[in-house]
Amino acid sequence: MITISLCMIVKNEENVLERCIRPLIPLMDEIIIVDTGSTDRTREIALQFTDKVYDFAWTGNFSDARNFSFSKATMDYIYCADADEYMDPENVRKFEFLKRGLLPEIEIVQMYYTNQLSHNTVYNYDKELRAKLYKRVRTFKWINPIHECVRLDPVVYDSDIEIIHMPEALHTSRDLKAFVKMFRDGMHLSKKLHNLYAKELFISGSDDDYAKAVDFFKASIEDPGRDMDEIMEASCVLSHAYRISGKIELFFKYAMKSVASEGCSEICYELGCFYESQKDYTEAATWFYNAVYETKPILNIHYGGDYALGKLADCYQNLGDKDTAKEYARLTKEWRPDA
Repeated sequence: MITISLCMIVKNEENVLERCIRPLIPLMDEIIIVDTGSTDRTREIALQFTDKVYDFAWTGNFSDARNFSFSKATMDYIYCADADEYMDPENVRKFEFLKRGLLPEIEIVQMYYTNQLSHNTVYNYDKELRAKLYKRVRTFKWINPIHECVRLDPVVYDSDIEIIHMPEALHTSRDLKAFVKMFRDGMHLSKKLHNLYAKELFISGSDDDYAKAVDFFKASIEDPGRDMDEIMEASCVLSHAYRISGKIELFFKYAMKSVASEGCSEICYELGCFYESQKDYTEAATWFYNAVYETKPILNIHYGGDYALGKLADCYQNLGDKDTAKEYARLTKEWRPDA
């Protein structure tokens, strides 16, 4: 049977830390907790479960802290947990079964992260696979009978274990400040970070956050190294930023970049909002309809669902068509992201 090190990085998690750790105790052979500057009882609570509690001076980089926590692990595998998640008894049993029978060639185990949409997180799916268990020391092997090479891709197993995500608060403000700093420091944001930056903005960004993001996304849309997905994301952000700031010529410039390709729910929604502000409710309804029924959301699933349906209800109410308005109000109320 394999052995597992639990590795966590924490800061001010006194309300949730025990909830996360206690169910995992029977599964873990070692518990390592790295504190990045707590001012509450987090360290005291952590010491109830392990003497391997380490202080780490925050660098502004989560990877630095994660790497430090992994460096302290000594078991076969490392389980990476956040304090605002927990595992119920059924999934603890599944994890125990996995631990007893895991094949040694498996290097990464993915588990389902659930309850995402309940907390308006940056992810557009309520349940998604994430890498959670990692083999601590990897063995490189040669493969192929001829043209032999070292296998670089890890052996990944998708388990059916579910982890419940229960954040106490969103970290949007912290994350958006970090994105701005990365850009100003000259760091190139990967495709994944580009996508997450745009998603964070569309899920919970303020007008000020959009204003601060304009320079990055303008540079991004002009970068020949960015692909069409990233250009679409940048077009969405810039369209919204210029619409809310009243720069209508620039708003249409970037909105049309999306419409000229496949389009997306977010851009249709932005166009609907523009025409709604002009009290052209017929044209606005056309674009809100397109947001729901003719395109797909790429950053925030609600733009192709209840947000646009609610706007359709408003438009038809303003047009005096109460029956249609009532129907869209019903659809808004009954909309489910997993339907």
